[in-house]
Amino acid sequence: MELDPAAWLTRPGLRTLLEALDVKGGATKLVGGAVRDLALGLDAADLDLATRLLPDEVIARLSAARIKAVPTGIAHGTVTAVTSGTVVEVTTLRSDVATDGRRATVAFTTDWAADAARRDFTINALYAEPLGGTIIDPTGEGEADLAARRVRFIGAPLARIAEDHLRILRFFRFHARFSDGPPDAAALAACTARANDLMALSRERIADELSKLLALPDPLPTIRLMVESGILRPVLPEIDVPATDRLAALIAAEQSAPIPADRWRRLAALLPRDALAAEKIAARLKLSNKVRQRMALAADPADLGPAQAHAYRLGTESAIDRLLLASRPADAAAIADWPVPRLPISGGTLIARGITQGPDVARTLRTIEQAWLDAAFPTGASFDELVTPIIAAALDPR
Repeated sequence: MELDPAAWLTRPGLRTLLEALDVKGGATKLVGGAVRDLALGLDAADLDLATRLLPDEVIARLSAARIKAVPTGIAHGTVTAVTSGTVVEVTTLRSDVATDGRRATVAFTTDWAADAARRDFTINALYAEPLGGTIIDPTGEGEADLAARRVRFIGAPLARIAEDHLRILRFFRFHARFSDGPPDAAALAACTARANDLMALSRERIADELSKLLALPDPLPTIRLMVESGILRPVLPEIDVPATDRLAALIAAEQSAPIPADRWRRLAALLPRDALAAEKIAARLKLSNKVRQRMALAADPADLGPAQAHAYRLGTESAIDRLLLASRPADAAAIADWPVPRLPISGGTLIARGITQGPDVARTLRTIEQAWLDAAFPTGASFDELVTPIIAAALDPR
């Protein structure tokens, strides 16, 4: 199989980069996700290069070509090249010397097959000649699996999982994205048998991988498979069969609205319908404070009334979360582009009208705000008509 080199050679500065890395001499090739995606007719956002050149030589060659070289992962052979705005990761061919399920000690090599053998899935171990587009398949299985839309581990699945436990979650994400039909039986059996290995991973890595899966167009069948197989039980026991039913309802509401899918909203659907519990799980996953708050707001079962009142109280993003999770897609769509108004009166205005500064002002503002919400946010003369009797009552509380 051959790819069209125009898919990458037209990127600014790339020809200069390839020339610096001795592409004509066969030292450097495209690798991984870009090759896979382009072979499937998809866009490739990121380009990665694999090279026989050692990291120090890569840096020297880039510097000589006046290309910025950033040693982003130098211990593992990775140098990031920045040329004319194009960013490319360049990694020296390597083989694993030792692994502990979380990180690897590597040795550099000039053997393309050895480099391919340490990768996770056959469809990710494809290389391409940068100038001609010819695909190289060192495992002898990647092209066939790609054509069959099949995700399989390279070699023995248990061995690949032992090298990096995150590959359990990566298998399910790649299955959801690329596979047609049921998962590879050997891969599923290995992931199920080694699910407890996920406990050794940082929660940040787990959250990142799960969020990538949830961002896919239809993660539901794969999430159901993971729950049924007990994959998430060691690290996220709260995600059970009822949680997958909530996710199904949410995806249906997103599509009905229609409102773009959102990974964090989908995660919220999988968490318990309890604000404190959802916030604790989000904290366990080391999510940002903003996302933790969003999880808590989405999980709160309180009904805030009309859609616009939701948006005013929670902000548009969290209001849409709450409405879609409540299977109210039409209401969510109605506020998607609605500019949330501000209360057209302030405490200073009330003081100027004679209300005593302090609790009386705060109490009157709350009364006005609730009446304003109930009346669907009137403005101008309609707002004045609404607040005049409230202010009069505050001035004369008899």
